Amino acid sequence: MSLRNPIIKEMKQRVYEANLALPQYGLVKLTWGNVSEIDRALGVIVIKPSGVKYEQMAPEQMVVTDLAGNPLEEDGMKPSSDLSTHVILYQAFEKINAIVHTHSTHSVMWAQAGRDLPAYGTTHADAFYGTIPCTRQLTEEEVKSAYERNTGQVIVETFQERQLAPTEVPGVFVYGHGPFTWGETPAKAVENSLILDEICLMAKENEKINPAMQSIPQYLLDKHYYRKHGMHAYYGQK
Repeated sequence: MSLRNPIIKEMKQRVYEANLALPQYGLVKLTWGNVSEIDRALGVIVIKPSGVKYEQMAPEQMVVTDLAGNPLEEDGMKPSSDLSTHVILYQAFEKINAIVHTHSTHSVMWAQAGRDLPAYGTTHADAFYGTIPCTRQLTEEEVKSAYERNTGQVIVETFQERQLAPTEVPGVFVYGHGPFTWGETPAKAVENSLILDEICLMAKENEKINPAMQSIPQYLLDKHYYRKHGMHAYYGQK
């Protein structure tokens, strides 16, 4: 496979643009975030380089790896330190094509609190079908042995134990760490990250106004989620 493949060039451009969107949307400060995209047929992942400032990035600096996370460009930059987490999620969640990780303020609040995010309203239900989970805390051994890989594993474990579909709940909080979101494209994964941060802020303020807040009823959750998703979706233009 040639790394000059036009598909890889297009992936690098999409991943670059999606990474730039993170500070534009106020989802990252400094270099606290990354976006990746996978092409399973081609056998590659493209991800942000580690520690590079957003204003200094260029599309050609996006790092190309194989599906196990091994860099494929001899003179390429170091990939994001979160690459192993992305690899595990791509292996387990076969229907997702892009992943975003940020340290966005409101989402991190929920992650640090170790709390799931209930579906308090229809803004939540438009993108996430029900409660957004928070993982358990990683053990000391999990952190010391293979931290980023085990971060991915604890996300997968959470979805398996709760019998959640990653396509229906495209995001998670890692206890004490922060959010990961995903989607069909890098742009969609970033959109889910933005929505997640907004509904975290809404939920926090809701609980101040009404400490006895409860999730919206199932019929309202169903209406708002399925009018945008699935076979019978009717929101937007054809």
